[in-house]
Amino acid sequence: MNDVNHYLKPAEEKMEMSVEFLDEALAHIRAGKANTKILDGIRVEYYGSKVPIANVANISVPDARTIAITPWEKSMFKEIEKAIINSELGIMPENNGEVIRLSIPPLTEDRRKILVKQSKAEAEQAKISVRNARRDAIEGLKKAIKDGMPEDVEKDAEAKMQKIHDQYMKKIDELFVAKEKEILTV
Repeated sequence: MNDVNHYLKPAEEKMEMSVEFLDEALAHIRAGKANTKILDGIRVEYYGSKVPIANVANISVPDARTIAITPWEKSMFKEIEKAIINSELGIMPENNGEVIRLSIPPLTEDRRKILVKQSKAEAEQAKISVRNARRDAIEGLKKAIKDGMPEDVEKDAEAKMQKIHDQYMKKIDELFVAKEKEILTV
């Protein structure tokens, strides 16, 4: 069991998944601009089961501050409205009988600070996951020494793992900085 990739590959995959999860989590944080992803977590009752709004309606962004939802069935208007009102979105839907519109209000300074804090917490969670993946890989490498892996090979692998770790930490920081800039841009 002298192959260092046996330890590095799974760790790198975990790190990649952490970055992808962070990217997805940040996309769901409302930044004052219309983004259809803020509706992803909202489920509506449809023939006895809960489904995402995108499964029962067409969702579009006609301008930077508006999301338009066009249900495929007239009966879904009330369900969609009820789901949006009961969600944590904090936006009141406007229904004209054809389209449900969500007007995204500009963010207050306090709300911006809260969203930046929330984004920072998400980024920190991703960093913890990356660090844990690195720690697990290094522990595996240290155990491999006992199984006959040469120490210099283990040290080189540890250094390689650290470089991979640093790359993913940089990606996480870049994602956070971009989201912070998006939130704070008035």
